[in-house]
Amino acid sequence: MALPPLVEPAAELSKDEVERYSRHLIIPDVGMAGQKRLKNAKVLVVGAGGLGSPALLYLAAAGVGTLGVVEFDVVDSSNLQRQIIHGQSDVGRSKAESARDAIRETNPFVEVRLHETRLDSSNVLDIFRDYDLILDGTDNFATRYLVNDAAVLLGKPYVWGSIFRFEGQASVFWEDAPNGQGLNYRDLYPEPPPPGMVPSCAEGGVLGVLCASIGSIMVNEAIKLITGIGEPLLGRLMVYDALEMTYRTVRIRKDPNTSKITELIDYDAFCGVVSDEAQGAAAGHTITATELKEMMDAGKDFALIDVREPNEYEIVSIPGATLIPKGRILSGEALAEIPQDKPVVLHCKSGVRSAEALAALHKAGLRDAVHVGGGVLAWARQVDPSLPTY
Repeated sequence: MALPPLVEPAAELSKDEVERYSRHLIIPDVGMAGQKRLKNAKVLVVGAGGLGSPALLYLAAAGVGTLGVVEFDVVDSSNLQRQIIHGQSDVGRSKAESARDAIRETNPFVEVRLHETRLDSSNVLDIFRDYDLILDGTDNFATRYLVNDAAVLLGKPYVWGSIFRFEGQASVFWEDAPNGQGLNYRDLYPEPPPPGMVPSCAEGGVLGVLCASIGSIMVNEAIKLITGIGEPLLGRLMVYDALEMTYRTVRIRKDPNTSKITELIDYDAFCGVVSDEAQGAAAGHTITATELKEMMDAGKDFALIDVREPNEYEIVSIPGATLIPKGRILSGEALAEIPQDKPVVLHCKSGVRSAEALAALHKAGLRDAVHVGGGVLAWARQVDPSLPTY
């Protein structure tokens, strides 16, 4: 069912604004009142990455009067495959500043507020407080639960999206929604998955255009909430499969067992970015990329094992590494392939997956095995800068 408009209308639209938004104004459901609500709205987008890029551009084009951007990262060339708010000339620049410039070019009537900081429990409430609506375009579970809990504590609605490879999801969460419709992200996902169970986009990849598909759905939901038209995705999870070209919705209901959110917590600890077992295994059993190179130059006899996926191995690899994906090590399937008569060195892309595999080797009795902190990215950065990164 439709919800009441989230925002009161602005006093007026200027002549230039009427001309700019004329295609909205002639839609009866939007009209002058709806466009004035958009002008008066303050929307915060968390992340100017894959989902934040199309979301910010379409929110600006739609005439949302104030846009906030939470972003602390810089533009990398690997971002440009999907983060369309940035361009080649922006590589190395602040993503927040790059996004601001693109928004201003799209619509000079939009006020842009930058929050160039890492969102955490100490600042999230102060940042969220001044906005009517939050759009969550983050790619990690710790920040998703942080956004959710802060929105619940402040009574704010937020639009959530998620992408991975060829699939995307979107929904609306609002604990204090009218007519008893309220629910939050924890009603859908009460607890995060075990560490290492769900790969990030940086590990598993994402089809660039999928960001546009899900980002535009998120903006559509934002416009509906602001103007009070249509039926928002509150209480429904939209799942999109780009390969099958299908959309389906799953009903979400309030979970009576969900604990009431009364305070913010340590979200990295809650989500266990790296498992306790992996942290324990890595302690005292981590070498640097430079130390690995020294072992090679000294002619030491050891087994170097790459625990990434085959397609990652094709992009870039450390000379002499044998590919044994992490999943085969964790399942025990590949343990027989790991030498017992020489030292073992594991590596992955950044060090997270190799730490998980290291814990499995230690448990299997290979207590002297080590892994490379920083993985192949550290190798390319510290040892061989001619190698590509991803």
